[in-house]
Amino acid sequence: MIAYTLLILLVAAERVAELVLSRRHLAWARRRGGVEHGRRHYPGFIVVQFVLLAGAPLEVWLLGRPFVPALGWPMLTVAVLAQALRWWCIASLRERWNTRVVTVPGLPLVDRGPYRFLHHPNYVAVVAEGVALPLVHTAWLTASVFTVANLGMLAVRLRVENAALRQASPAGAAPGPG
Repeated sequence: MIAYTLLILLVAAERVAELVLSRRHLAWARRRGGVEHGRRHYPGFIVVQFVLLAGAPLEVWLLGRPFVPALGWPMLTVAVLAQALRWWCIASLRERWNTRVVTVPGLPLVDRGPYRFLHHPNYVAVVAEGVALPLVHTAWLTASVFTVANLGMLAVRLRVENAALRQASPAGAAPGPG
């Protein structure tokens, strides 16, 4: 249980690093006329992430969830791969990556890295991690609650992001990777 709690703390520290980077990127975008879209849904994402990062270790500690190697090791692999995908997205978007939906006028859509293959690869990472991270230590209740809440938030986020990308694209083209 201690190793699992340390894993969750590492992921939480990674989230803090993301927020610091996001704040820096937001300032970069605003200096270039960047526009934030869908600001109202953003606090919901923070709450859902909190549910994941607080709920999983609490469930393990309070409900005595065991580590089951046949489930835990594959889920740890999925969680690590999700982190790798997330950072590949961040590296591919460079200064344009953000935890918020921000468009910068005049910039073309990104078509490198995982964005060559998927429109929203970071959300694939978020979904995979949200299922896998709790299941590393059989916190199935947290995995279930997070997944349902996250899918609701992603439905809103994708509508906002796709509309922002259409608006920012030349001649209102269909949204591309973003």
